[in-house]
Amino acid sequence: MPSTPFTPFTSPYAVLPRDNIDTDQIIPARFLKTTERSGLGPLAFYDWRTAPDGTPDPDFVLERPGARDAKVLVAGRNFGCGSSREHAVWALQGAGFRAIVSTEFADIFRGNALGNGLLPIQVDAGTVEQLVHAARNGDAPRVTVDLESQTLTLPTGTVAWFPVPPFAKHCLLHGIDELEFLLGARDAVDDYEARHPARVNTLAARPRPAVVS
Repeated sequence: MPSTPFTPFTSPYAVLPRDNIDTDQIIPARFLKTTERSGLGPLAFYDWRTAPDGTPDPDFVLERPGARDAKVLVAGRNFGCGSSREHAVWALQGAGFRAIVSTEFADIFRGNALGNGLLPIQVDAGTVEQLVHAARNGDAPRVTVDLESQTLTLPTGTVAWFPVPPFAKHCLLHGIDELEFLLGARDAVDDYEARHPARVNTLAARPRPAVVS
């Protein structure tokens, strides 16, 4: 649930160029017993980032020093497929990510992300390739995310535009969720109701239809 407005930021990024990363890979099902949104960051990609003995795998991208300050994750296509668990979004946020870049997102994951303040940035394959190339050949390259202009600025200075549903964008920019949006419209709703008296009382008891034997 968003609590602060989504503002522009510049950050290093981590690259996980695998396709079809599903929510069970983002956070395994055995960690879904909690309903708390906090504390799930260390469990993100747990089966990939830990060795069989439970120790961190230094070769996994998120365990590398350059990824520790990354607020953006660059991934392959069809990110977030699989089950609808919101825990996947919570785990990614707990790991420090504010945005995910991919060429394609699973619809349910996209909705969960937008509803919880995690920005899914969908770009073309060429843009992802540039980011992967820069990460392999640069020293902690950085990107800039600007939701207001819906732009992602690459390390080369190239600017890529990404789509965001208008209502979700409004909520993210103002740091509110759908319920807070509705509550914020209470005065307008009350004013409308006062100027438009109900013509039908839907709460009034209605006569029961006669039973024909």
